[in-house]
Amino acid sequence: MSATATEGVARSSIVMGLGSLVSRITGFARTVVLSGALGATLLGNAYTTAQFFPQMIFELVMGGIFTGIILPLFVKARKNDLDGGDAFTQRMLTLAFVLLGLATVVATLASPVVALTADPGDPREIVTSLSYWMMPALFFYGMAAILGGVLNSRDHFAAPMWVPIINNLVVIAVGVAFWAVFTGAVPFNTADQITPGMIMLLGGGTLAGIVIQVLALLPALKKVHFRWKWRFDFRELPLRKIARMASWTILFVVANQLSVLLVIKLANMAYGSAKDEGFWVPGPIVYNNAYLIMMMVYGIIGVSIVTALMPRMTRAADDRNWGELKEQLAGGTRMMSFLVIPLAVILVALNQPAAYAVFNWGVYLDDQATATGYVLAVAGMALLPFAMSQIQYYAFFAQTDTRMVALINLPVIIFRVAFYLFAFALLPMEWVVVGLFAANGISYVVSVFLTTAILRKRLGLLGMGNILKGQLAMLVAALCGGAVAWLGYTVWPDPLGDKFQQILSSAVLGGAALLVYVVVCMVLRVHEVRDLRSLVRSKLGR
Repeated sequence: MSATATEGVARSSIVMGLGSLVSRITGFARTVVLSGALGATLLGNAYTTAQFFPQMIFELVMGGIFTGIILPLFVKARKNDLDGGDAFTQRMLTLAFVLLGLATVVATLASPVVALTADPGDPREIVTSLSYWMMPALFFYGMAAILGGVLNSRDHFAAPMWVPIINNLVVIAVGVAFWAVFTGAVPFNTADQITPGMIMLLGGGTLAGIVIQVLALLPALKKVHFRWKWRFDFRELPLRKIARMASWTILFVVANQLSVLLVIKLANMAYGSAKDEGFWVPGPIVYNNAYLIMMMVYGIIGVSIVTALMPRMTRAADDRNWGELKEQLAGGTRMMSFLVIPLAVILVALNQPAAYAVFNWGVYLDDQATATGYVLAVAGMALLPFAMSQIQYYAFFAQTDTRMVALINLPVIIFRVAFYLFAFALLPMEWVVVGLFAANGISYVVSVFLTTAILRKRLGLLGMGNILKGQLAMLVAALCGGAVAWLGYTVWPDPLGDKFQQILSSAVLGGAALLVYVVVCMVLRVHEVRDLRSLVRSKLGR
């Protein structure tokens, strides 16, 4: 990829990355507050189980339906229609409103089905009660994704990146209120400690956050001069094409959701296997906390880069300019690798102080933070293959080819499910959650191999040799930084002591690792250092 194109991606990515950074930081704070207020026992696991389904649907809508259908169609309508795509967009919004409304009603009525992933008895009843409150969030998650697509297609990226902050702040306030009213310093280990008021506050507050997020997008739509009019003339839409694309995406979503339900079920079974015997085993909340940290890192970097790349790749694919599509894909992969690799290594090297600094609050106890650290280390190892698999999916989405994404994901999910079952069958219960996350990582590697092979067959050489060469140099630099961080951790006096030491050791050693990484990258002449340095100099007017 040319330096100009790389800097263009970097420029757009950094502008959006600022909003994404604040959004992910507040999302991080949300996770910390809820973990401290609920703990990693009965209530914490029940809340995680109930919210995992709508949250994962959101991630898949954003990564599948949004990227694979909504955004490319909006971009093409904006580019080709005489009215700038307004009528097309109004019809799509009306159709989405109707379909999302129906799907949400069905999903909410099916809340007891989601609760089957919890253990029988009281845990299942608590999950069902929470799900009735939280499942309607599906409608608002979908609308947030579609309205974000309208704004992105009009080159307005700020609001979709910033409004999730409002959602996070609402849920943080809910967690603080829960702590103040209910928690104190008592972990919720039994069902008789959990009241209807707790369920209402947690479920209703979580739903309120996404409702307010959607409402906050409306001023941005007005700013880009888009007016939403109800249009029910759906026959003017390319319904057959949309149905074909959506059918494959729905297959992809359903297959992923089955694997999600399985992993939550296995994590609940691991937790339930030991609770009656008087000792604690990691369950869904530990898995979810590590997953959210990984997604926070990816979201700050990967989502920003992909959001900047996607309109360019879509336009290139629409013009059948495959050279430009490959150039954008290669440059985005290198830029994402440059930013993801050091953070992944730091997560592995500093998994314990990081987990203690983040989660060892309130009723989230020492052994729970220790277990979270182990899962966090595996999440660090899974981060790069996950990021690469995602950006390669977007090359198919740019061609509006959701069919191939679904076909690729079927064997990937089969591998993932098989490794889930192996982990549960072969590992001691206290290591099951670690094994479940390792299964994710293996499936991401499988996905990278499949997507690379198919893209190469379709588009020709992708420049993977240069990408791998660059990634190797980045990995060497990151390992140097990680070694410095790990050695510092081994000699740091009591890095897991009080909260100040936990935060200080994580921040100082992580910062030192990043500094070493940048210096070694400069010595190894990693091009992305030059690109980012040029961008910073241009922003400073030099």
